[in-house]
Amino acid sequence: MASSLMFIGCTTDYAEVAGPAGPTGLNGADGADGVDGVDGSAASCISCHSNTHREPIYAAYDLSFHSKGKAEGAVDYAGARAACAQCHSHEGYTDYWDRGSVNPGGYYGLSEPEVVLINNDNGTPDDPSDDFLEPELGEFGEIIYSNDPVSAASSISCNTCHGTHISFDFENDGNDFALRGLEPVSLITDGSIIDYGAKSNVCINCHQPRREFGGDPDGDGMFFISSSHWGPHHGPQATLLEGIQGAEIAGSVPYPAVASSTHRQGASCVSCHMGATDDGSNGLHTWIPSDNACTACHTTVPTEVTGLAADMNHLGELLEAAGALHFEDGAWHPVRGNVPIKVGEAAWNFLFIYEDMSNGIHNPAYAKALISNSIEAIE
Repeated sequence: MASSLMFIGCTTDYAEVAGPAGPTGLNGADGADGVDGVDGSAASCISCHSNTHREPIYAAYDLSFHSKGKAEGAVDYAGARAACAQCHSHEGYTDYWDRGSVNPGGYYGLSEPEVVLINNDNGTPDDPSDDFLEPELGEFGEIIYSNDPVSAASSISCNTCHGTHISFDFENDGNDFALRGLEPVSLITDGSIIDYGAKSNVCINCHQPRREFGGDPDGDGMFFISSSHWGPHHGPQATLLEGIQGAEIAGSVPYPAVASSTHRQGASCVSCHMGATDDGSNGLHTWIPSDNACTACHTTVPTEVTGLAADMNHLGELLEAAGALHFEDGAWHPVRGNVPIKVGEAAWNFLFIYEDMSNGIHNPAYAKALISNSIEAIE
C-alpha cells in the first residue's frame, strides 16, 4: 500500500507535453468604434471647481454686504425667525428652495426645547415630504417653542446660493452655475411674476418688498403707520426697477410705463453688479457696481437722477415736520401713529426710494415722479 501511494505521487510530477501548433485562424471582423468622449469635460469642471478660480471669489465676497450679516446682528435675530429666515439666513434660504418652505418654527438652538406642535401641511395635506418632522415627538407639524429661543442661524455663504447643477450639458443647456432660484419670481406682495432672466432672478427672490402700501382702510382720510419698521422693508430694488408698487399720487410729473426703465430693458442685476472689477474692490462677488460696468453703456455721466437727492432731503424734512418720520443715528425711521393719507403715501414713497439705496438709478423716471408728486401733495 505504501508503494502504491508513492507511485501515485510520482505520476503527478510529469509535465504535460504540448502538441504541434494548429493552423492559423481567420481574421475576425473589426469592432464598432466607441462613442467619442466629451472634449475638455474635466477642464470645464476644473474651470470653476479649483482653488485658483475660487480664491478671488472668496476675497471679493468678503468685501460684500452679504458677508456682513452675522457681524451686523441681522442673522441672529431675523435669520432665526421663520418670517424672515428665507432671506436672512443660510438655513432659511436653502430650506425654502430645496424643501419648498422654511422651518415653520424658525432656526433656534435649544438644549431643552419646550415644543408645541400644530398642523403644518404647507398646502399639501396628503404629502408630508415638504413638512418638517419634529424629532422628539416623531410627528410632522409646525414647531412652536414656548421657552426663550437662542438663534442657531448662520450667515449666507457660497453654498446658500449655489447648490447642485440642474444639468451638466452646458453646451446645450447652458451653465446654471448650480444656482438656486433661477425661475421667474412670484412677488411676496401680490403674486405677480417678474422675470429678469435666470441668474438675475436669484437676486429678486430677496430684493423685493415684503408689503404694499395699505391705502385708506377706514375711508376717513387717515392712515396708521403701524411701527418703526413700517414701509416696503429693506429690499424694494426689484419693484423700483420694474416701476411698480409706489404710492402713485397724482401730480404734475407723469409716471413712466411699467418695465420701461432703461436698466430694466437693457441691463440686468448681474451685468451691473457683477461686472468686471476696476481694482478688486468692486464688481464680481462684491456686488458693488464698478465704473467698468457703467462705462460699458454710458459714455458720459448720466443726468437722469439730477435733483433727486435734493428732493429727497426736502421731502424728508416735510415728513419729519408732519410727524411721519424722524432722523436718528444717521438714518430715517417711520414714526408710529395716525397721519393724513397723503402724508402716509408720501412717507411710503420716501422709504421706497430711500431703502432701495440706488439713489434712484434703478429707475430714475419712476423715482423722480414718486418724490416730486409727494412733495406737491403735502407741501
